[in-house]
Amino acid sequence: MAAADSPSPGLRRRDLCSRGIRLAGKMRSDVVDLLDTYVEWQGLDASASVAAVEGVPTAAVERWDEQTGTQRLLENLAAYRTFRALLAQMLEEQQEQLGEADTALGRALAAVLLQVSAFTYHLEELLQLESRGPPSEEVDVPVPPSHLGLFERKLRGLGVLRELAQWAVRSARDLRQLAKPSPGSSSAPSPEESP
Repeated sequence: MAAADSPSPGLRRRDLCSRGIRLAGKMRSDVVDLLDTYVEWQGLDASASVAAVEGVPTAAVERWDEQTGTQRLLENLAAYRTFRALLAQMLEEQQEQLGEADTALGRALAAVLLQVSAFTYHLEELLQLESRGPPSEEVDVPVPPSHLGLFERKLRGLGVLRELAQWAVRSARDLRQLAKPSPGSSSAPSPEESP
């Protein structure tokens, strides 16, 4: 009976990955909805072009297929810790700008911030299972410059949300890759080029 209570590490990893994929999918859906709300409340054009925003992690990665599972998890964790700080700042700025927290935009931002926090915890759990343990919380998360004008802050927020939506897609992809049974350990990259 005790064996049934404690699933094997491989089974637990697949279960955590499956739940993480669902969380990432829900988060992406909510971020896309939040983007619509954000654009409307801020009076922005939905097709507005936003250059790369300083301090915002980009989801694109070169040689994605060469990364180990642990590298994927560490990059995801660092990104979501940064997004957590950025979203908290956006929520604070939103409350200052509108003078109240209980707006549709404020509630949607707070809900996504909660999802990002939950996903961060989920990634930490996966890293602990990989016997790596999550890196300390003392990661240097860059705080965006506060000297930005109102319009620049609105555009920065748009950039943050767009990139977060991309990260949700990448995270689901990373977790699917991690859930695949590996022939060796995930600590060393295993080239799959052998015939």
